[in-house]
Amino acid sequence: MNLKSVEKLEKSRVALTIEANAEEFEAAVNKAYLKMRGRIMVPGFRKGKAPRRLIESMYGAEVFYEEAINLAYPGLFDEAAQQEKLDTVGYPEVELLSADKNGFSFKATVAVKPEVKLGKYKGLTAPKDTVKVTEKDIDGELQPYIQRATRMVDVDRKAKKGDTVNIDFEGFMDGKAFDGGKGQGHDLELGSGSFIPGFEDQLVGVKAGAEKDVAVTFPADYGAEELAGKEATFKVKVNAVKEKSVPALDDEFAKDVSEFETLAELRKDLGDKLTQRRERQARNAFEEALLDQVTENMTADIPDAMVELRAERMLEDYSQRITSQGIPFEQYLAMTGLTVDILKMQAMEGALRQVKTDLALGAITEAEKIEITEKEIDAECERLAEQYGMKADEVKKVVPLTELKKDLSNQKAANIIFDSAKVGKAPAKKDAKKADAPAAEEKKPAKKTAAKAEEKKPAAKKTAEKKPAKKAKSEE
Repeated sequence: MNLKSVEKLEKSRVALTIEANAEEFEAAVNKAYLKMRGRIMVPGFRKGKAPRRLIESMYGAEVFYEEAINLAYPGLFDEAAQQEKLDTVGYPEVELLSADKNGFSFKATVAVKPEVKLGKYKGLTAPKDTVKVTEKDIDGELQPYIQRATRMVDVDRKAKKGDTVNIDFEGFMDGKAFDGGKGQGHDLELGSGSFIPGFEDQLVGVKAGAEKDVAVTFPADYGAEELAGKEATFKVKVNAVKEKSVPALDDEFAKDVSEFETLAELRKDLGDKLTQRRERQARNAFEEALLDQVTENMTADIPDAMVELRAERMLEDYSQRITSQGIPFEQYLAMTGLTVDILKMQAMEGALRQVKTDLALGAITEAEKIEITEKEIDAECERLAEQYGMKADEVKKVVPLTELKKDLSNQKAANIIFDSAKVGKAPAKKDAKKADAPAAEEKKPAKKTAAKAEEKKPAAKKTAEKKPAKKAKSEE
């Protein structure tokens, strides 16, 4: 492999011009022959048994060039990138420059991790909310407990809004019953808006045992085309009228819905938990604002490929979460009307912010000469093991050491920012952007700053743009 030139381009990209000699190309061509010979038809020979020279004489010496180049260039590119100590990001774009029996040359353009110039990251100031929890707030926290303890009871009176009526019904259009218009024993909360407009209003005032004809007009945009905009009559029988029986808020209620003996103890616990939650939110927002300042203060020529790669990973994680809930991802897309491209586009802003934060924390790690000890790694493995119900040794097997160190060093770097900061007014926003970024930023909780390290993917097997003039005829 001969690295002829290295050219630095904008947006943290590097163009490598690489040359393979005759010996390297010959080895690649022979590999291509061994891979392709089973698909090439040669009269008088069984499939896969025709000699290479015979195939080349029939179809031209260039018959295996394209496949040979595709087989050879990834390794040559990796060798050149390692020689130049490039921290590559994503796949290279490959342009074939020349190819003949004496070898081939190509140009590979690839994004690399950008150089980061840090601005101020210590002694920053940002506003932080003061946490308050009122009795009204605690009343709101009690609502889920009240709803779970609320029961529906039959009442012998006329139905009113907020009541639930149990009904049998059947819909008719022009005197004929229509499909999908029949139901039995259906509970309908009056005023919920869950039925056709006007249906529920006409049941206000009915009593259990009553029968009533309800006339409605289906909305023009109704889902069933044969019913949209049409008038219909529903024959309804009221089986029961029910109202909500809300429990009394006393000590007995507290015993029924919690582990506490008194309502006062339950309210105190809810207030304490709400206070803790709001304090975490205030702290996260404070740290988030600090990280924003650090990334605004730094200079980095971020390549688009770096952000796209992070967005793809975010999309993969999202897909896995959806699938883990028992919904195939393709089905989820069909249900929501979304596409992979739309989701990736939506993820780009968050991906940019993660990349910026990751670059800033990495630069601080270098500037502060942060190191991670074996003791710290063991402690983190123990923490993860307890969190996921595993053994520490199992955690070490499934979590790469480099990734674990990166997470820990990022958190240490973040703590340098947070521990040196003070509560106060945020500095005025700067007009000039410090980083030539491909998309706007998105807010991200500060506690998630230990982002996963950018993984290096092998060079893509992308077909070279300039193809051999002749191709072998192959069996379909």
